Amino acid sequence: MLTADPVPQETGTSRVLARQRHEVILGEVRARGAVRVAELAAQLGVSDMTVRRDLDVLDEAGLVEKVHGGATALADRSAAEPGFAAKSLRNTDEKLAIARTAATLVRAGTAIGVTAGTTTWQLAYHLTDIADLIVVTNSIRVAEVFHQTQRADRTVILTGGMRTPSDALVGPVAVQALRTLHFDAVFMGVHGMSGRAGFTTPNLSEAETNRAFVEATQQLVVLADHTKWNVTGLSSIAPLHEADTVVTDVSVTTSALDTLKEHVRRVLVADPTEPDIAPVDIRQKS
Repeated sequence: MLTADPVPQETGTSRVLARQRHEVILGEVRARGAVRVAELAAQLGVSDMTVRRDLDVLDEAGLVEKVHGGATALADRSAAEPGFAAKSLRNTDEKLAIARTAATLVRAGTAIGVTAGTTTWQLAYHLTDIADLIVVTNSIRVAEVFHQTQRADRTVILTGGMRTPSDALVGPVAVQALRTLHFDAVFMGVHGMSGRAGFTTPNLSEAETNRAFVEATQQLVVLADHTKWNVTGLSSIAPLHEADTVVTDVSVTTSALDTLKEHVRRVLVADPTEPDIAPVDIRQKS
């Protein structure tokens, strides 16, 4: 006679071990801003599946935000600024799709500004094959991408300034350098955007530096995935109408699209699940 295997019951010891793992995971998230499943599994000596279950529990408890491949610290306050590692784990598919779409707007022989951010960092990888390009950036990570794939017909200028948690160089040195320049286009990442506050960031100095980028061009392209909508950072960079183009993804809400179309000349909507299909071009303003 066949009998079903007994369902394993959680013992008191396993519950204690789970609590201990949760404490370790929370400590790592708070210290580093982001953690990866594989790293936690190696550190704790457990399987990836166990770590994922732990992250599910912590996410449901509102203690961390579970993302693809790991978890990040919560950053729901207007002055909270996650580090680059934390932001780079969030919405990776959407950011890749947005970066691919934004790259199609860059032409050979132009001078562009690229602000700091994880989406603009992805954009840099898609610009390495474009000829005769001049890139000015305040992002250490963006500059590193171009340094890894050097070419004789490309010039990359990294502004000076003070380094932020998101690896941006900001402050008076960066602003002064940008005020002497004129770009064919600026590609800007943002912490949040809304109809009321416009494009925002939690860092006051970064807002000032990004405003200098905006003032140096007549073609501002903002790269922002759907999670940025109705998120408001401490400091405003620019109102929505100052953007020529906003590139976002298909998960953006209809109401958000309606507001963007009221203020922005062009909205490009990229689909991460269909990389070979051109993004939807929604034009509203003439």
